[in-house]
Amino acid sequence: MRCGCFRRLSIKKEKRPNNYISSEIEGYPLDNIRNFSDKELCLATDNYHLSNKIGRGGFGTVFQGTLKDGRKIAVKPLSVGSKQGVREFLTEINTLSYVKHENLVELVGFCVQGPNRTVVYEYVENGNLHTALLGNKKSNIKLEWRKRSAICIGTAKGLAYLHEELAQHIVHRDIKASNVLLDKDFNPKIGDFGMAKLFPDDITHISTRIAGTTGYLAPEYALGGQLTKKADVYSFGVLILEIISGKSSSRTNWEGSQKSLLEWAWHLHEEEKWLELVDQDMEEFSEKEVIKYIKVALFCTQAAAKRRPLMTQVVDMLTKDIQLNEKQLTAPGLFNTDVGESSQKKSNPESLVYHTSSTEALASITEVTAR
Repeated sequence: MRCGCFRRLSIKKEKRPNNYISSEIEGYPLDNIRNFSDKELCLATDNYHLSNKIGRGGFGTVFQGTLKDGRKIAVKPLSVGSKQGVREFLTEINTLSYVKHENLVELVGFCVQGPNRTVVYEYVENGNLHTALLGNKKSNIKLEWRKRSAICIGTAKGLAYLHEELAQHIVHRDIKASNVLLDKDFNPKIGDFGMAKLFPDDITHISTRIAGTTGYLAPEYALGGQLTKKADVYSFGVLILEIISGKSSSRTNWEGSQKSLLEWAWHLHEEEKWLELVDQDMEEFSEKEVIKYIKVALFCTQAAAKRRPLMTQVVDMLTKDIQLNEKQLTAPGLFNTDVGESSQKKSNPESLVYHTSSTEALASITEVTAR
């Protein structure tokens, strides 16, 4: 297999030696992370041998590798014909180089050498959530409720960090099961930032081209390209339902109803039959907790973006003894990809309010409003 990536980049007009690695491309300073050479990465991955293949990202196959010092890494070279251009590649490495959080994948380095573009991450032992949750049921990975709950909470904390804690906020734009990696203790780490957008705090939305994965897309974003942090919140809500049900959001045949996972969850909510959504492989769980998580997912996926909570509030909902005000819960926003229409229902314009039953907190916590 030929080592490295596949489209030639015009970095400088003057000729450079074959081993030249630029420290700045198109104005992006890249001197705060490690610059790898093709030779180093080929040696680490045994020349990208298929036995080292561990997954596939949005723009290329991911390989396991081992550096000379013994550190394990995950290497993602751009695939042949990848639609990820220089801008997306640089967005990913520039974004991750300044982002440090236990629930986000750590960027180890990158390679830009001749035609080659490669991202190098920390190695995460248990692969991605999609494989663990929705893949081969014969695998040795067993996700009991304790692990599933921790994955929901950790992913929520990672998103809250991106949305609220960074000086310049970040919208991920592609939250889904395959972009949540699991370490040796099954702690979740959000990865694949190739579609991420920096989101200044003083604006309400960004108009942008649609990016993401069918089944996770918020309808207002899928229809009009109006991007806010609430698009990530919507995707996270769908992800919670997948984690609880053990089923893909792309499935559209629940009990012969031709409903999507989100539609079926809303139907069960209206019927107060929440536990029918639970994965049959999950033998022991707290019914009260599972029902609360389903309701949190429904708050996250409401049709009106302004009614969805912030991710910091979602973390509170999942981790604190909070009683949700279900009177404020409205129907989810749905996007019919077959006909290109939204099935959003009109919702009460009042803001969501939730209350706590904890003696250590105030009776009324937060009013959730649009940023």
